[in-house]
Amino acid sequence: MRLVDYATIIKKAWAEFDGSVPVHSIEDISARVSTNHVFKVRFEDGEHIIAKMSYFGKYEHFVEDHRIIHALANNLLYPFENVLAKSFVRNGKLFTYRHKDSFIDAWVVFYNPIRIQLKLPRRLEEHHIALLGREIARFHKACSRVSTVLPKSSKTLRSDIRGLLDILDTEVGQFEHRMHITELRRQCDLFLTNRQKLVAKTVETMPVFVDWNIGNFSVTDNMELYSRWDYDWFRISYRVMDFYFFSRVVSDAGDRTVFSYVIGPMMEDRFLLFLKEYHKVFPLTENEVRFLPEAYRFFILNYVIKYGRYFFHRTYAVKLQREAYETYFPSIETFDVEKILRALGL
Repeated sequence: MRLVDYATIIKKAWAEFDGSVPVHSIEDISARVSTNHVFKVRFEDGEHIIAKMSYFGKYEHFVEDHRIIHALANNLLYPFENVLAKSFVRNGKLFTYRHKDSFIDAWVVFYNPIRIQLKLPRRLEEHHIALLGREIARFHKACSRVSTVLPKSSKTLRSDIRGLLDILDTEVGQFEHRMHITELRRQCDLFLTNRQKLVAKTVETMPVFVDWNIGNFSVTDNMELYSRWDYDWFRISYRVMDFYFFSRVVSDAGDRTVFSYVIGPMMEDRFLLFLKEYHKVFPLTENEVRFLPEAYRFFILNYVIKYGRYFFHRTYAVKLQREAYETYFPSIETFDVEKILRALGL
Protein backbone atom coordinates (compact mmCIF):
# COMPACT_ATOMS: atom_id res chain seq x y z
CA MET A 1 0.00 0.00 0.00
CA ARG A 2 1.40 3.39 -1.00
CA LEU A 3 1.74 5.88 1.84
CA VAL A 4 0.65 9.49 1.37
CA ASP A 5 3.45 12.03 1.79
CA TYR A 6 1.41 14.52 3.81
CA ALA A 7 4.37 16.75 4.69
CA THR A 8 5.26 17.37 1.05
CA ILE A 9 1.68 18.32 0.22
CA ILE A 10 1.56 20.73 3.18
CA LYS A 11 4.87 22.31 2.11
CA LYS A 12 3.58 22.79 -1.44
CA ALA A 13 0.38 24.34 -0.08
CA TRP A 14 2.35 26.79 2.09
CA ALA A 15 4.75 27.64 -0.74
CA GLU A 16 1.77 28.61 -2.88
CA PHE A 17 0.39 30.76 -0.06
CA ASP A 18 3.66 32.46 0.96
CA GLY A 19 6.87 31.06 -0.48
CA SER A 20 8.97 33.75 1.24
CA VAL A 21 8.56 32.09 4.67
CA PRO A 22 10.25 28.66 4.83
CA VAL A 23 8.69 25.80 6.81
CA HIS A 24 10.91 24.39 9.56
CA SER A 25 8.88 21.33 10.60
CA ILE A 26 5.48 19.68 10.23
CA GLU A 27 3.93 17.66 13.05
CA ASP A 28 0.86 15.46 12.62
CA ILE A 29 -1.49 16.25 15.55
CA SER A 30 -4.53 14.41 14.15
CA ALA A 31 -6.92 12.47 16.34
CA ARG A 32 -6.35 9.71 13.73
CA VAL A 33 -9.97 8.61 13.57
CA SER A 34 -10.91 9.83 10.06
CA THR A 35 -9.56 10.81 6.67
CA ASN A 36 -9.13 14.39 7.87
CA HIS A 37 -5.64 15.19 9.12
CA VAL A 38 -4.45 18.13 11.23
CA PHE A 39 -0.86 19.35 11.33
CA LYS A 40 1.16 21.89 13.30
CA VAL A 41 3.32 23.80 10.80
CA ARG A 42 6.28 25.43 12.53
CA PHE A 43 8.47 28.14 10.99
CA GLU A 44 12.11 28.98 11.60
CA ASP A 45 11.22 31.90 13.89
CA GLY A 46 9.32 29.53 16.22
CA GLU A 47 5.84 30.65 15.18
CA HIS A 48 3.35 28.04 14.06
CA ILE A 49 0.00 27.67 12.31
CA ILE A 50 -2.47 24.81 11.83
CA ALA A 51 -3.05 23.01 8.52
CA LYS A 52 -6.02 20.77 7.89
CA MET A 53 -5.96 18.27 5.06
CA SER A 54 -8.84 16.18 3.74
CA TYR A 55 -9.21 13.74 0.86
CA PHE A 56 -12.68 12.43 1.59
CA GLY A 57 -15.84 13.61 -0.15
CA LYS A 58 -15.77 16.40 -2.72
CA TYR A 59 -13.34 19.29 -3.02
CA GLU A 60 -16.24 21.63 -3.77
CA HIS A 61 -17.92 20.71 -0.45
CA PHE A 62 -14.61 21.17 1.40
CA VAL A 63 -14.24 24.70 0.00
CA GLU A 64 -17.90 25.51 0.58
CA ASP A 65 -17.84 24.41 4.23
CA HIS A 66 -14.68 26.35 5.02
CA ARG A 67 -15.96 29.48 3.33
CA ILE A 68 -19.04 29.32 5.51
CA ILE A 69 -17.00 28.65 8.67
CA HIS A 70 -14.68 31.55 7.78
CA ALA A 71 -17.63 33.90 7.30
CA LEU A 72 -19.19 32.69 10.55
CA ALA A 73 -15.95 33.21 12.48
CA ASN A 74 -15.70 36.78 11.21
CA ASN A 75 -19.35 37.70 11.81
CA LEU A 76 -20.07 36.28 15.26
CA LEU A 77 -20.60 39.03 17.78
CA TYR A 78 -19.29 39.36 21.36
CA PRO A 79 -18.77 37.21 23.38
CA PHE A 80 -18.26 34.62 20.61
CA GLU A 81 -16.15 36.67 18.21
CA ASN A 82 -12.99 34.63 18.95
CA VAL A 83 -14.51 31.20 19.57
CA LEU A 84 -13.71 29.84 16.08
CA ALA A 85 -10.32 29.60 14.41
CA LYS A 86 -9.66 32.15 11.68
CA SER A 87 -8.75 30.71 8.26
CA PHE A 88 -5.99 32.20 6.12
CA VAL A 89 -7.07 34.57 3.36
CA ARG A 90 -5.21 35.64 0.23
CA ASN A 91 -6.35 38.44 -2.05
CA GLY A 92 -9.52 38.76 0.01
CA LYS A 93 -10.57 35.14 -0.45
CA LEU A 94 -10.30 32.02 1.68
CA PHE A 95 -7.12 30.19 0.68
CA THR A 96 -7.35 26.48 -0.15
CA TYR A 97 -4.83 24.28 -1.92
CA ARG A 98 -5.66 21.24 -4.02
CA HIS A 99 -3.11 18.47 -4.68
CA LYS A 100 -4.21 15.97 -7.30
CA ASP A 101 -2.28 13.09 -8.82
CA SER A 102 -2.99 9.55 -9.99
CA PHE A 103 -3.08 8.34 -6.37
CA ILE A 104 -4.78 11.01 -4.29
CA ASP A 105 -6.92 14.15 -4.50
CA ALA A 106 -6.16 16.10 -1.28
CA TRP A 107 -7.13 19.59 -0.08
CA VAL A 108 -5.52 21.91 2.47
CA VAL A 109 -6.72 24.90 4.45
CA PHE A 110 -4.65 26.91 6.97
CA TYR A 111 -5.83 28.24 10.34
CA ASN A 112 -4.41 30.48 13.01
CA PRO A 113 -3.91 28.40 16.18
CA ILE A 114 -7.00 28.33 18.38
CA ARG A 115 -6.77 29.36 22.03
CA ILE A 116 -7.75 26.79 24.64
CA GLN A 117 -8.77 27.25 28.26
CA LEU A 118 -10.50 24.55 30.31
CA LYS A 119 -11.81 21.17 29.14
CA LEU A 120 -15.04 19.99 30.74
CA PRO A 121 -14.71 17.26 33.37
CA ARG A 122 -15.52 13.73 32.18
CA ARG A 123 -18.72 13.75 34.22
CA LEU A 124 -20.55 17.03 34.78
CA GLU A 125 -22.28 18.11 37.95
CA GLU A 126 -25.82 19.48 37.67
CA HIS A 127 -24.70 23.09 38.00
CA HIS A 128 -22.32 22.52 35.06
CA ILE A 129 -25.20 21.15 32.99
CA ALA A 130 -27.44 24.12 33.74
CA LEU A 131 -24.72 26.62 32.86
CA LEU A 132 -23.82 24.72 29.68
CA GLY A 133 -27.46 24.61 28.54
CA ARG A 134 -27.76 28.39 28.83
CA GLU A 135 -24.38 29.00 27.16
CA ILE A 136 -25.09 26.78 24.16
CA ALA A 137 -28.44 28.52 23.74
CA ARG A 138 -26.62 31.85 23.60
CA PHE A 139 -24.14 30.44 21.08
CA HIS A 140 -26.91 29.03 18.91
CA LYS A 141 -28.69 32.36 19.09
CA ALA A 142 -25.54 34.13 17.91
CA CYS A 143 -25.11 31.67 15.04
CA SER A 144 -28.76 32.08 14.06
CA ARG A 145 -28.38 35.86 14.03
CA VAL A 146 -25.66 35.79 11.36
CA SER A 147 -27.15 32.99 9.25
CA THR A 148 -28.60 35.36 6.68
CA VAL A 149 -25.18 36.82 5.77
CA LEU A 150 -23.38 33.49 5.33
CA PRO A 151 -22.62 31.89 1.95
CA LYS A 152 -25.22 29.39 0.78
CA SER A 153 -24.70 25.68 1.37
CA SER A 154 -25.52 23.05 -1.24
CA LYS A 155 -25.33 20.21 1.29
CA THR A 156 -28.63 19.36 3.02
CA LEU A 157 -29.99 16.54 5.14
CA ARG A 158 -32.17 15.51 2.22
CA SER A 159 -29.27 15.43 -0.26
CA ASP A 160 -27.15 13.37 2.14
CA ILE A 161 -29.90 10.77 2.58
CA ARG A 162 -30.56 10.74 -1.16
CA GLY A 163 -26.84 10.10 -1.55
CA LEU A 164 -27.07 7.07 0.72
CA LEU A 165 -30.03 5.73 -1.28
CA ASP A 166 -28.00 6.19 -4.48
CA ILE A 167 -25.13 4.21 -2.92
CA LEU A 168 -27.54 1.38 -2.12
CA ASP A 169 -28.33 1.13 -5.84
CA THR A 170 -24.68 0.53 -6.76
CA GLU A 171 -22.79 -2.78 -6.76
CA VAL A 172 -20.43 -1.47 -4.08
CA GLY A 173 -23.31 -0.37 -1.86
CA GLN A 174 -25.22 -3.61 -2.32
CA PHE A 175 -22.11 -5.58 -1.40
CA GLU A 176 -21.22 -3.47 1.64
CA HIS A 177 -24.79 -3.36 3.02
CA ARG A 178 -26.05 -6.60 1.45
CA MET A 179 -27.76 -7.90 4.60
CA HIS A 180 -29.60 -4.65 5.36
CA ILE A 181 -30.63 -2.98 2.07
CA THR A 182 -34.37 -3.18 2.77
CA GLU A 183 -34.04 -1.88 6.32
CA LEU A 184 -31.78 0.99 5.28
CA ARG A 185 -34.22 2.07 2.59
CA ARG A 186 -37.01 1.96 5.16
CA GLN A 187 -35.03 4.09 7.61
CA CYS A 188 -34.20 6.62 4.87
CA ASP A 189 -37.85 6.86 3.85
CA LEU A 190 -38.90 7.37 7.47
CA PHE A 191 -36.41 10.18 7.87
CA LEU A 192 -37.37 11.94 4.64
CA THR A 193 -41.08 11.69 5.45
CA ASN A 194 -40.74 12.98 9.01
CA ARG A 195 -38.35 15.76 8.01
CA GLN A 196 -40.87 17.00 5.46
CA LYS A 197 -43.69 16.81 7.98
CA LEU A 198 -41.92 18.40 10.96
CA VAL A 199 -39.29 20.93 9.92
CA ALA A 200 -38.81 21.26 6.17
CA LYS A 201 -40.82 24.46 5.73
CA THR A 202 -41.26 25.72 9.29
CA VAL A 203 -37.87 25.59 11.06
CA GLU A 204 -34.94 27.84 10.19
CA THR A 205 -31.52 26.47 9.39
CA MET A 206 -28.28 27.77 10.90
CA PRO A 207 -24.62 26.75 11.33
CA VAL A 208 -24.25 23.59 13.44
CA PHE A 209 -21.14 21.56 14.31
CA VAL A 210 -22.92 18.27 15.22
CA ASP A 211 -19.91 16.61 16.90
CA TRP A 212 -19.81 18.27 20.34
CA ASN A 213 -17.76 15.81 22.35
CA ILE A 214 -15.77 17.31 25.23
CA GLY A 215 -12.53 17.05 23.27
CA ASN A 216 -13.75 19.57 20.69
CA PHE A 217 -14.24 22.72 22.77
CA SER A 218 -13.00 24.60 25.81
CA VAL A 219 -14.74 26.82 28.37
CA THR A 220 -13.91 29.46 30.97
CA ASP A 221 -14.19 29.06 34.74
CA ASN A 222 -17.80 30.25 34.42
CA MET A 223 -18.67 27.65 31.75
CA GLU A 224 -18.66 30.25 29.00
CA LEU A 225 -17.73 28.86 25.58
CA TYR A 226 -14.13 29.89 24.93
CA SER A 227 -13.09 28.01 21.79
CA ARG A 228 -14.39 25.39 19.37
CA TRP A 229 -12.33 23.33 16.94
CA ASP A 230 -12.73 20.21 14.77
CA TYR A 231 -15.15 21.22 12.01
CA ASP A 232 -15.37 17.85 10.22
CA TRP A 233 -19.15 17.54 10.59
CA PHE A 234 -20.02 21.23 10.23
CA ARG A 235 -23.13 21.97 8.18
CA ILE A 236 -26.00 24.39 7.73
CA SER A 237 -28.98 22.62 9.25
CA TYR A 238 -31.44 22.62 12.17
CA ARG A 239 -30.07 23.47 15.62
CA VAL A 240 -31.42 20.23 17.10
CA MET A 241 -28.78 18.38 15.06
CA ASP A 242 -26.35 19.44 17.82
CA PHE A 243 -28.39 18.01 20.68
CA TYR A 244 -27.57 14.31 20.53
CA PHE A 245 -23.91 15.01 21.27
CA PHE A 246 -24.80 17.41 24.06
CA SER A 247 -26.93 14.65 25.59
CA ARG A 248 -23.76 12.53 25.61
CA VAL A 249 -21.69 15.36 27.14
CA VAL A 250 -24.13 15.72 30.07
CA SER A 251 -24.99 12.01 30.45
CA ASP A 252 -24.66 10.23 33.76
CA ALA A 253 -21.99 7.94 32.29
CA GLY A 254 -19.87 10.91 31.25
CA ASP A 255 -17.13 10.88 28.64
CA ARG A 256 -15.80 7.44 27.78
CA THR A 257 -13.02 6.13 25.56
CA VAL A 258 -15.06 3.01 24.71
CA PHE A 259 -18.41 4.13 23.41
CA SER A 260 -21.59 3.34 21.54
CA TYR A 261 -24.15 5.67 20.00
CA VAL A 262 -27.21 4.57 21.95
CA ILE A 263 -30.20 6.91 22.10
CA GLY A 264 -30.49 6.61 25.91
CA PRO A 265 -28.67 9.85 26.87
CA MET A 266 -31.46 11.88 25.23
CA MET A 267 -33.96 10.40 27.70
CA GLU A 268 -31.94 11.08 30.86
CA ASP A 269 -33.11 13.66 33.39
CA ARG A 270 -29.70 15.29 33.06
CA PHE A 271 -30.38 16.06 29.40
CA LEU A 272 -33.83 17.35 30.30
CA LEU A 273 -32.12 19.77 32.69
CA PHE A 274 -29.85 20.90 29.85
CA LEU A 275 -32.87 21.43 27.56
CA LYS A 276 -34.86 23.31 30.21
CA GLU A 277 -32.04 25.80 30.73
CA TYR A 278 -31.49 26.09 26.97
CA HIS A 279 -35.22 26.64 26.44
CA LYS A 280 -35.23 29.60 28.86
CA VAL A 281 -32.71 31.46 26.67
CA PHE A 282 -33.58 30.32 23.13
CA PRO A 283 -37.00 28.60 23.21
CA LEU A 284 -37.57 25.44 21.21
CA THR A 285 -40.73 24.69 19.25
CA GLU A 286 -42.82 21.55 19.50
CA ASN A 287 -41.82 20.44 16.00
CA GLU A 288 -38.12 20.87 16.78
CA VAL A 289 -38.50 18.62 19.82
CA ARG A 290 -40.43 16.06 17.78
CA PHE A 291 -37.56 16.11 15.29
CA LEU A 292 -35.00 15.04 17.92
CA PRO A 293 -35.30 11.30 17.18
CA GLU A 294 -35.07 12.09 13.47
CA ALA A 295 -31.86 14.07 14.04
CA TYR A 296 -30.54 10.95 15.78
CA ARG A 297 -31.74 8.74 12.90
CA PHE A 298 -29.90 10.99 10.44
CA PHE A 299 -26.73 10.82 12.52
CA ILE A 300 -26.78 7.02 12.45
CA LEU A 301 -27.64 6.81 8.74
CA ASN A 302 -25.13 9.40 7.57
CA TYR A 303 -22.18 9.21 9.93
CA VAL A 304 -22.31 5.59 11.10
CA ILE A 305 -23.72 3.73 8.09
CA LYS A 306 -22.85 5.88 5.07
CA TYR A 307 -19.49 7.28 6.19
CA GLY A 308 -18.58 5.12 9.18
CA ARG A 309 -15.58 3.50 7.50
CA TYR A 310 -14.13 6.99 6.88
CA PHE A 311 -14.79 8.51 10.30
CA PHE A 312 -13.84 5.59 12.56
CA HIS A 313 -11.15 2.95 12.78
CA ARG A 314 -12.25 -0.17 10.94
CA THR A 315 -12.93 -2.21 14.11
CA TYR A 316 -15.07 0.58 15.55
CA ALA A 317 -16.89 1.18 12.28
CA VAL A 318 -17.87 -2.51 12.10
CA LYS A 319 -18.96 -2.49 15.76
CA LEU A 320 -21.06 0.67 15.41
CA GLN A 321 -22.72 -0.46 12.20
CA ARG A 322 -23.66 -3.79 13.76
CA GLU A 323 -25.12 -1.98 16.77
CA ALA A 324 -27.08 0.31 14.43
CA TYR A 325 -29.16 -2.61 13.18
CA GLU A 326 -29.38 -4.41 16.51
CA THR A 327 -29.99 -1.45 18.82
CA TYR A 328 -29.92 2.08 17.39
CA PHE A 329 -32.68 1.88 14.78
CA PRO A 330 -35.10 -0.17 16.94
CA SER A 331 -34.65 2.26 19.85
CA ILE A 332 -35.96 5.19 17.78
CA GLU A 333 -39.40 3.60 17.71
CA THR A 334 -39.59 3.62 21.52
CA PHE A 335 -38.23 7.15 22.05
CA ASP A 336 -40.58 9.14 24.31
CA VAL A 337 -40.83 12.61 22.78
CA GLU A 338 -43.84 13.43 24.96
CA LYS A 339 -41.66 13.28 28.08
CA ILE A 340 -39.44 16.05 26.70
CA LEU A 341 -42.43 18.14 25.57
CA ARG A 342 -43.93 17.92 29.07
CA ALA A 343 -40.64 18.89 30.67
CA LEU A 344 -40.46 22.01 28.47
CA GLY A 345 -44.12 22.87 28.86
CA LEU A 346 -44.81 22.49 25.12
